Amino acid sequence: MAFRILITESISNEGIQRLQETPNVIVELRSNLDFKDLTAIIHQFDALIVRSQTQVTREIIEPATNLKIIGRAGVGVDNIDLDAATENGILVVNAPNGNTNSAAEHTMAMLMALSRNIPQAYHALKQNKWDRKQYIGVELKDKTLGIIGLGRIGAEVAYRARGQRMNVIAYDPFLTKEKASKMGIEYGSIQAVLQSADFITVHTPLLKETKHLLNRDAFERMKPGVQIINCARGGIIDEDALYEAIISKKVVGAALDVLEEEPFLQHKLLELPEVIATPHLGASTIEAQENVAVDVCQDILRYIHGGVVRNPVNLPSLDKEFYRKIEPYFHLGEKLGEFLIYLADESPEEITISYAGDITSYELSPLSRKIIKGILKRHLGTHVNEINALYLANRKDIQIHESKTSTKKGFSNLITVELKTKSTKRNVSGTLLNGLGARIVKIDHFSVDVTPKGHIIVIHHTDQPGVIGKMGSLLANHDINIATMQVDRSDIGGDAIMMLKVDKHVEEVVLNKLMMLEDIHYVRAIDL
Repeated sequence: MAFRILITESISNEGIQRLQETPNVIVELRSNLDFKDLTAIIHQFDALIVRSQTQVTREIIEPATNLKIIGRAGVGVDNIDLDAATENGILVVNAPNGNTNSAAEHTMAMLMALSRNIPQAYHALKQNKWDRKQYIGVELKDKTLGIIGLGRIGAEVAYRARGQRMNVIAYDPFLTKEKASKMGIEYGSIQAVLQSADFITVHTPLLKETKHLLNRDAFERMKPGVQIINCARGGIIDEDALYEAIISKKVVGAALDVLEEEPFLQHKLLELPEVIATPHLGASTIEAQENVAVDVCQDILRYIHGGVVRNPVNLPSLDKEFYRKIEPYFHLGEKLGEFLIYLADESPEEITISYAGDITSYELSPLSRKIIKGILKRHLGTHVNEINALYLANRKDIQIHESKTSTKKGFSNLITVELKTKSTKRNVSGTLLNGLGARIVKIDHFSVDVTPKGHIIVIHHTDQPGVIGKMGSLLANHDINIATMQVDRSDIGGDAIMMLKVDKHVEEVVLNKLMMLEDIHYVRAIDL
């Protein structure tokens, strides 16, 4: 029986030809299908290939009774309902590596154009102006390039910058001094990068922690005359702060391939002569478009022939009944991972996952991947998923340990996750309570009972009269309402922990004020 593939958007012919040349494979190209048309025909196909325009929602997936695999010719999978695909046993693959070289080259092109004022000089010539003095640039040799984010693209930029005989200093939450030394670059904190770099380029995902990472405070810490490059994600740079920094001459140039809102045909930054920009061209090369098409088509061919796909995004095809049984634990496990990484507030070196009770009769590797995903996604964002979590942890030299015991330890099931960092070791335990759902029941040696959802403040303090009252008054003064409170202590007058569920996100300024209260030792705000 033929394997039928539907392609709903334009992709490189090289990828399509590989599918068409395969025996017993039928390829149909149907662009511009609306929701109704796609829903009506999707049951006829075994595979679906899309780019970013086609919205593969639950309403599309549910009637796709023959669909086995969905391919995204690109990196992001925001347009695909991964939960619905997994529940229906449909594998999702993407092409995360196809544009790495293209994006790195574009960053270097922007860096060089910025340093030598090439766009501005060309524009002047087009206006019949010959003014060599106005467009004097600077050499890259012996200048310091600061790289924030040393993933695939950031590492490629570092390699190319070294070829230009630049000094490179980089920050990444998973970068170590040993790795930096092997790459021939300097290991630094974000502050060190900001203070020492002549050029700064960002290559991080857009996360809560990285949104407006380069803000007014960051620009104040930079060297006078610094130049900025962003070919990663709009939103990493506070555009108002960048505008002010250029006007004040603190920043003398910026090269931008992305902004927060696109298309950016009219923007105040584009009015500044110090700014050069391109319309999100980082992955816009013939080679990159061919690479993502070929990569996703090759994975679909591997699937057809019974091989192992290289770029899976969701869980492997699971039995529906098995999925329904363990799905509640997926949510709990991921939330335990998210909670713990914020509690530790450092990148992990070692992760230990312990299971106790009836849950140990299940196959738990999918659950472990969910936990690791929850831990890693703080720094890696949507790039990390259930399939690549173990691979990425290994690539970051994070040790993973797993243990099981049928002993129930006070609960029918208990999941404990321990995270070791350079300076600390923290652990959190959780369970499912009948009729009540997921609960965090232990933090380190303290007993609690907290739903892993919403806005949570964790406060370590000394058990003394008045501490809770001072804390409550301070939050009230900042219009922060306390929904629930949990308190536990080691002994009278000893170490204690307070878990507060509040109604909104707590800003850094409030956390700093809490830390200044007497007998408060540690404060973390966690949004789940």
